[in-house]
Amino acid sequence: MVTTMKLSLGSRCVKYLMFIFNLLFVITGIILLSIGIGIHGVYHSYQHFLDNKFLSVPSLLIAIGAIIFFIAFFGCCGAVRESYCMIVTFTSLLVVVFILEFSGGISGYVLRARASSIIQNKMRDSMQMYKNSSEVLTVWDNLQRDFDCCGTRNASDWVTIGHMDANDIPASCCIDGTGVEPKNCSLTSAVVHQGCYNKFLSFVKSHAMQLGGVGLGIAFVQAMGICFSVFLARSIRNSYESV
Repeated sequence: MVTTMKLSLGSRCVKYLMFIFNLLFVITGIILLSIGIGIHGVYHSYQHFLDNKFLSVPSLLIAIGAIIFFIAFFGCCGAVRESYCMIVTFTSLLVVVFILEFSGGISGYVLRARASSIIQNKMRDSMQMYKNSSEVLTVWDNLQRDFDCCGTRNASDWVTIGHMDANDIPASCCIDGTGVEPKNCSLTSAVVHQGCYNKFLSFVKSHAMQLGGVGLGIAFVQAMGICFSVFLARSIRNSYESV
């Protein structure tokens, strides 16, 4: 009798903890959606300098965030109805989400490590198309305006790689402190910014680290949810067997 009471009270506590976890679960879904959409938008603006894999990780977080709202339904309903089948379904889906989030987190750190060579190669390749593609021209000018930079390593890259005249490099290289873009910009101009590579690399690495940290951090929260749901499922099954 005493043992049954302890089991009942323990199951009830886990049941309430499941409700709290599902609330946190939904909040993590909102966080994943927000960060995924935000970073995807940032990376998409500079996709000419990045590999497609840089867009796949935030896209994965967006997908996981959307799926979480669906999974939370099974958790809440299963806890309310004390349905063994729904709790098992919730646990199984939670395991899948955990694997996806863990993979996304690891991918974020992997991309951070690979960013250096990818960005440098993409920048050099796109510089050669600056004069022939209006899209590349716009992307490079926006990059140089946003980061107050010029060329890949330095301004002379526009001559050696972009095949431009030393006295006529992109005007976005010479924007002064007032934000005014001069009519003419050259390697000898008074205001010529440093290279874009280091600044943009730091920018991309910080976002990749954010993706990795969020993915792994939330995966840890999911691991706790898996423990709660497994314990509740066992408690429900044991109560059925005792009856």
